[in-house]
Amino acid sequence: MTDLSIAVTRLPHGADLPLPAYATEHAAGMDLLAAVAEPVILAPGERRLIPTGLAIALPDGYEAQVRPRSGLALKHGITLLNSPGTIDADYRGEVGVILANLGADPFTVERGMRIAQMVIARYARAAWDVVDSLPASARGSGGFGSTGTRG
Repeated sequence: MTDLSIAVTRLPHGADLPLPAYATEHAAGMDLLAAVAEPVILAPGERRLIPTGLAIALPDGYEAQVRPRSGLALKHGITLLNSPGTIDADYRGEVGVILANLGADPFTVERGMRIAQMVIARYARAAWDVVDSLPASARGSGGFGSTGTRG
């Protein structure tokens, strides 16, 4: 099922890599691949911008969200800073992934490795309506754990 067509350009350093793809029939995110020329070693606590070799043009009203892959997070402590990262519809540069190693061991990013996932989403643009007071709600101003941790 294809609901949306997105223009994509393969940059020279990613021309030989597959395009992002859904791994399963009902997956929401497409896997993004590392377009590194040589392996990149992320030391514990280190972060690096990893290229994907792709530039995209999203239709108006859409964004691309770049998110961590759960397996990399669980098994190696690899996550994304600025997560989810937002790619706006008017951005035309290379899609990059800010990987961070929160694990205890160095992690090697190799060419073609699935490093993140990208979810395409619609969004709404809001206009502010300045009011003197907000309507009451059952929650009120409670936040940051105010509803507890037990079910």
